Amino acid sequence: MNHIVSKQRTFFYTHKTKAIQFRLAQLKKIETLLKSNEALLYQAIYEDFKKSKFDTYVTELALLYQDIKEAKRNIHKWSRTKRVGTNMLNFPARSYIIPEPLGVCLVIGAWNYPYQLTLAPVIAAIAAGNTVIIKPSEMAPKTSALMANLINENFDSSFLKVVEGGVSETTTLLKSKFDKIFFTGSPQVGKIIYQAAAKNLTPVTLELGGKSPAIIAEDSNLKMTVKRLVWAKFLNAGQTCIAPDYVLVHKSIEKKILDLLKLEIEKESFSIENGNYTQIINERNLNRLSNMFSSENVFVGGETNTLNRTIEPTVLHNVRFSDDVMKEEIFGPVLPVISYQNIEEVIQYVNSNPTPLACYVFTNNNQVKKKILNEISFGGGAVNDAIMHIANSNLPFGGVGNSGIGSYHGEAGFKSFSHYKSILEKSNLMELSLKYYPHSKRKLSWVQRFIGF
Repeated sequence: MNHIVSKQRTFFYTHKTKAIQFRLAQLKKIETLLKSNEALLYQAIYEDFKKSKFDTYVTELALLYQDIKEAKRNIHKWSRTKRVGTNMLNFPARSYIIPEPLGVCLVIGAWNYPYQLTLAPVIAAIAAGNTVIIKPSEMAPKTSALMANLINENFDSSFLKVVEGGVSETTTLLKSKFDKIFFTGSPQVGKIIYQAAAKNLTPVTLELGGKSPAIIAEDSNLKMTVKRLVWAKFLNAGQTCIAPDYVLVHKSIEKKILDLLKLEIEKESFSIENGNYTQIINERNLNRLSNMFSSENVFVGGETNTLNRTIEPTVLHNVRFSDDVMKEEIFGPVLPVISYQNIEEVIQYVNSNPTPLACYVFTNNNQVKKKILNEISFGGGAVNDAIMHIANSNLPFGGVGNSGIGSYHGEAGFKSFSHYKSILEKSNLMELSLKYYPHSKRKLSWVQRFIGF
C-alpha cells in the first residue's frame, strides 16, 4: 500500500496532472472505457444483487456520463485563476486565487450504487488534477473486481489504481498519508475514517446516511405524492442513502395515504423479473431488515424470501417513534408511516434526532414549505418529489452533522478536490509608509480610514 501511495506522490510532483489537456484525456479515457464495457458492467452488477440494465443505466452510468460531460465542458473555467478585489491597505497591488489539486487522493466507494458512488468522486478528483487510489466496496464483489480489472489494465497505477479488499486492506490504506480522503458509507465507519485522517490532518469528505423523513401535509396532491414516494422508496429495494426512510403524514389524510400506497405498490409490480427491484445485498442485511418490524404493524407486504434474498415492498402503520424500526436507518424496502397533528411536532421530532441526509416536503402551502425548510437541518432534498435532487449537478450533494461533511457533484466536486491558493501580488513602483515605524497619530488615522472606521 505504501509503495502505491509513494508512486502516486512521485508522479503527482511531476506536475503532469495539472495540465488541462492531461485531465481531459483521462476523463475521455474513462468515458470510453465505461461505454465500451457496458455489457460487462450490467452483468457484474446483476450478479451482485440482481440490478437490471435499465436501473443500472439510469441510476449509475447516466449520472457518470453526465459528470464527465460537465467536467469536460467546464474544466477550463473551473481551473482558471480568478481575479478578486484588493483593499486600499495593500495599494498598489492585485489579488487572485489559483485553484490547485490537493495531491494523492483515496476514494472509498459504497456497494449500493457501486459504479456511481465509487467513480463520481474519482471523476471530480481527476478533473481537479489529482491522482487517485480507489477502494470499491467488497460487499459487491463482482462490480469491485470488474472496476479493478478495467482501471488497472488501462491506467498507469502511478495515476489511477484500484485496490480491492475488505476491512484489513482499508485499515492498511488508512495508515498511509493522503492529501484527501473521500468516503461514502455509514456514519459508524465514517467516524473511523475521520479519526484515521486526523492523524495526518488529511481533509475528508464524508458522504454518510441517516433517517431521511418524507413529510406529507394535508394539502398535498395525494396521488402524485404517493406515486413519487413509492418510486423513490423502493428504487434499488430501498438501498439508497437518500431514500425516504419514513413518512410523517397529517392525521386527516393518513388512511388515504395508506390506501394509495397499497394501490401504487400493486400497480408497480415490483420484482426482479420485472427489472424494477433488486436483492438485498447479503443475508446479514436481510436478517437485519426482517427483524426490524413485526407482522402486526404490516399494512402492505412484509414477506421475506431468504432463498431469493428479497423482502416485499413493505408499508408499516401504527408505528411509534420508540419502535425498533425508528432507531436506525432502514436502508431497505420497509416504509413506516406515522401520523402527526401539527407541523411543530414534526419539526421537533426531526430536530431531536441526528441530522438526516435528505428531507422531502410534500405540500402546496408556501408557509408550511418555508417553515420546514428553514427550521429543519438536513443535507439536501426536494419539495413535492424525492431523490431527484441528486440528478441536478448544479446542486451540491452532501450531508451535514451526522449525515456527512462536505459536498460534491458538478463544480462542487471540483472544489472538494482542490485547494484555492490566495495570492497578493504587490507592485514595486511605490510603497505606502503607513505600516512602517515610526508610528504616528496621523498614520493611525489613515489606517482607520482605509479600514472603514
